Amino acid sequence: MIPFEIDTIYVIYLFVALAAGLFAEGIYLLFFNTRSYRKNINRRLRLLDNQPDREAMLVQLRRERGLSTAGDYRLPLVALNRLILQSGLTVGIVKLAIYVAVTTMFAFGLVMATRENLLEACGAALFCCTLLPLLVLKFKRARRQRKFGAQFPDALDIIVRSLRAGHPVPIAITMVAREMADPVGGEFGIVADEITYGADLETGMRNLYFRIGQDDLPLFVTAVAIQSSTGGNLGEILENLSAVIRQRFKMRRKIRALASEGRASAMILSSLPILMFLVIQVVTPEFYASVWHEDLTKMCLAAAGCWMGVGNFIMYRMVNFKI
Repeated sequence: MIPFEIDTIYVIYLFVALAAGLFAEGIYLLFFNTRSYRKNINRRLRLLDNQPDREAMLVQLRRERGLSTAGDYRLPLVALNRLILQSGLTVGIVKLAIYVAVTTMFAFGLVMATRENLLEACGAALFCCTLLPLLVLKFKRARRQRKFGAQFPDALDIIVRSLRAGHPVPIAITMVAREMADPVGGEFGIVADEITYGADLETGMRNLYFRIGQDDLPLFVTAVAIQSSTGGNLGEILENLSAVIRQRFKMRRKIRALASEGRASAMILSSLPILMFLVIQVVTPEFYASVWHEDLTKMCLAAAGCWMGVGNFIMYRMVNFKI
């Protein structure tokens, strides 16, 4: 026997909720499945539907990425322009500057309203207009490079199959642009458009490396450049390169799995003091009340934070390294 009574009305409510959820899922799969599939197509092909002029589309893609109409850097700070380019942002430099300015003013106003300290407000504004954009751009660049590296061996396989079918290299690159999602599909599409409108193959490949900055690309660029100038079996070279990149990717994942225990220990050790401090503040708020506003307390906390940062950096270097 059941040790408790079950109200039938709640059972009915449960089945009604399940039926409503299944009905909503059915509607989604019926009407929005195609739209979800289309999202896998790279952005260049979506723009090509609305902009049949490929040259105008190429200019648009360059300007969105922070380049001029001819494909040169627009900012005098080459390192910053390269970072914006490799991060994959599509808002353009002007909109990016507007976003940074709005975020800076919001941070200044928020800190000024809550802390009523001009020095702290200026510090928050300075952080939001300098370090924060750089950190966001570097994070997006690293994520984009990882995604490109995961897709790159499949792109090489498509090129190899196309070459073995008798197609020239530009046609093989165009097939990659048609078949693969971003970032590989869009970037190879830009290469195909540049070759179509006058650039030679080697220049298009080197521009691809400048736009991505991924570690495996120089091998591909060098192989294509040597083949275009001296000849050779490019299909076999790219097939071997694809195998090498896959093995490197597999080795990286294996090492990441072996180092997962160290990363977990580092996160626990780093978060434990902060969590204990928050617990004490919630349980007994008066515990630090008598010393919270002392200068010595602030100096000790700053020294502890710096020492913790050094330890975190050492642990990070121990469990993260390139292959």
